[in-house]
Amino acid sequence: MKEALNLINESSPAVFYIMALLFGIAVGSFLNVCIYRIPKKESIVTVPSHCMSCGKKLHWYELIPVFSYLFLRGKCSGCKAKISPQYCIVELANGLLWALVFFVKGLQVDTILIQLLISALLVIAVIDARTKEIPFPIVIFIAVLGGIRVIFHHESWLDVILGPVVMAVLFLALIFFSNGRAMGGGDYKLCTAMGLFLGLKLCFLGLVIGCILGSIIHVARMIIKHVGRELAFGPYLAAGFAISALWGADIWGWYISKFFSF
Repeated sequence: MKEALNLINESSPAVFYIMALLFGIAVGSFLNVCIYRIPKKESIVTVPSHCMSCGKKLHWYELIPVFSYLFLRGKCSGCKAKISPQYCIVELANGLLWALVFFVKGLQVDTILIQLLISALLVIAVIDARTKEIPFPIVIFIAVLGGIRVIFHHESWLDVILGPVVMAVLFLALIFFSNGRAMGGGDYKLCTAMGLFLGLKLCFLGLVIGCILGSIIHVARMIIKHVGRELAFGPYLAAGFAISALWGADIWGWYISKFFSF
């Protein structure tokens, strides 16, 4: 099995990138369901797909990712209400991200886990940006992925154990001493789950990257769009953790060699 995966990685056929893109786009359609229904406490499984404006049940040809949005010209076939371009954007973004993960990691079990992680982070980023809440079921899903990844990937058990423990203690202390003003409860739960998935070292790196992105982008938004000081931290954390999952080991290695090589 391992030899077969190595052979595929060495040949790097374009068909696998296309498959990753298409599967990612298909999964992106389900992510939209999660993004719109989870904040409303609606079932993401039993309730049929429907127009968010008039409630019209969608036909199969209205559920084809990307194509249906373009075919319907961004409008409901029933009430003609505008369909948010977010549907198409999320589907395309997830497809491109899945292809990127395959490009960076090759074909291995860890690739699939990171693809699923990035999809979960995408859901968190969009929901938190809209509602300023991080959905706990998605955090649990990330924790489950982290548990599976421990079995297949992690080499340092100490790093795995310290990851969620240190993150939980750090953020609980931060929340306590700031009376909840410095960080939301959803943020610390996400960081704890990511500590299990990435381990302490890469989770901390993702946190630092997220803080840097949040500082730069939100200050720019404050200057340009005159938004308030309060920000939804989830999208920046999601971006930081995604970057760390893909390139964290290389970034960490570069940092150590640059500043701690004697």
